[in-house]
Amino acid sequence: MEALTLTTPALLFSAVSLILLAYTNRFIAYTQVIRNLYDKFKENPDRILKDQINNLRKRLYLTRAMQILGVMSLFFCVASMFLIYINYMVSASWIFGIGLLLMIFSLGISVWEIQISVKALDLHLKDMEKYL
Repeated sequence: MEALTLTTPALLFSAVSLILLAYTNRFIAYTQVIRNLYDKFKENPDRILKDQINNLRKRLYLTRAMQILGVMSLFFCVASMFLIYINYMVSASWIFGIGLLLMIFSLGISVWEIQISVKALDLHLKDMEKYL
């Protein structure tokens, strides 16, 4: 195994930042959808909207978990860089590994959330097909 250098965690730094930006954009989109759904629900509280609300709540919580794990991954990445800087190489390797694991979990939750989103959209498509 090659020695861990400052460039190794630094390379991950930009990727994690872009992923966090994507997660934030997803979160912002959910807030807009939820606000629109809230207005519709106040006007006409039907069962379909209630199911959509439950689905969005689950997806919102998953997005929060993705963001938290992503931020923690970035934190461990930066901590690893600091430990490399002060020449604590063994600790830096372990901390960097934990950061990688956190990012793996974050990406795994992202896949799970995408699957739920597709199911929700598929329900809309099936509902529209009734009228065709």
